[in-house]
Formats: sequence, C-alpha cells, structure tokens
Amino acid sequence: MHGFTAWLHQLQFGWLSDMLLIVLASLLCITIHETCHGLAAYRLGDPTAKLAGRLTLNPLRHIDILGLLMMAVARFGWAKPVPVNMYNFKNPKRDMALTALAGPVSNILLAWAALVVRGLLMVLMIHRGPNSLGQWLITFTEYVAILSAGLAVFNLIPISPLDGSKVLFAVLPSQKYAKLMRYERYGMLLLMVVLLAGWLDGPLYYLRTGLLNLLQPLALWPAELLLRLR
Repeated sequence: MHGFTAWLHQLQFGWLSDMLLIVLASLLCITIHETCHGLAAYRLGDPTAKLAGRLTLNPLRHIDILGLLMMAVARFGWAKPVPVNMYNFKNPKRDMALTALAGPVSNILLAWAALVVRGLLMVLMIHRGPNSLGQWLITFTEYVAILSAGLAVFNLIPISPLDGSKVLFAVLPSQKYAKLMRYERYGMLLLMVVLLAGWLDGPLYYLRTGLLNLLQPLALWPAELLLRLR
C-alpha cells in the first residue's frame, strides 16, 4: 500500500486541473452568450426563449456536447442555440440582427471583465505573496478571457447558423433574406467541413489574439489604480 501511495504522489495531475478549469470557463462563456441572446430577444418582444426556460444561468440548459468539446480542445465552439421567433419582433430583420449580436458582444465584455479581474488578482498576489488559490483563479480568468474572445470571433463568422449570418442577412433585401433563411439548416454541415479541414484555424487565432490585445490595455487601469493607491 505504501508503494502504491508513493506512486500516486509521483503522478502529475496538472493536466487534469487545467482541463477542469477549461471546462468551467467554457461553461461560463457559453452560458453568458446564450442567456444574452435570450434576454435581447425578450426585450425586443419575443418571449420564446423565456417560455422555453432558456433565460437562465444554469449551464445545463445551454450545453451542446460537441460545441463544448470544441471549446475545450480547439478554443472555439458553440452552445445549444436559444430559440427565437423573429415574427414576434416589431422589425424582424433589425431585431434578429440585434439579438444575434448580443451573444458575441456579451463575450467581448466577459473577456474584458476577466482581464480586469486577472490584473487585480496579480496585484494582490504581488502584495500578499503567491498562493495556490490565487494562481488557480488567475489561470481561470485567463482561460475565460481566451475562450470568451474565441467564442465571440467564431460566432461572428457569416455562416449559418452562427450569429454573423443573422447580421449579414439583416442587410440583404427581404426576398433574399427569406431565401437564405430556408437554407439555414445546411450551414452547420458547411461549418463542420470548414472546421475539420482547418481552414479557419489561422484566421480565428489571429482574430482572437487581436481582440485580446485590444482589450488588454483597456483592462489594466483598475490594477494600475490599485497599485497607485497602495
């Protein structure tokens, strides 16, 4: 028994804790994303998501297993789409675009907030000394920022059923918009082909990195202010 215990202590479980943090961060990002879709639709006059029980921060109501795995492995993924009935909107095309944009915008704000919290935690670690909990929280905020930024740029791709397609369709004439909406169900097949072929890996990486580089200076001021006050 002693030998078995010693062997267990020699094992490296860092990858397991990292995977746990990634999954938790992914759940937070997709939950915020889909809930904000539903809230936007509800505020614009469509109660479909509310009636379906999707205006909730319970991640179990939003998980798409394949999308979650993609988030954990590739840092880009998706959730179970919130149901929306565009015919409940006063201005269907405009309000559908606003509802679609609510998800990526919420992820951009979440990425910024995660970077703010990361900066504050690092200041606290400097003054109080490093500890395991603080490092765990810093790593978690880093994953939230990366995954949330990735979710934002990924969903802005104008391929149905991603949010970018809703925004693109909104600027098209009504006849073309209605025609394209009929082919929405084929978009996921196209999307999977593109993802599996790796054609989007490079562009998505640079867009995510560019977004994080843009947000980083905007997120540093609370930490800098805390440093000045101490």
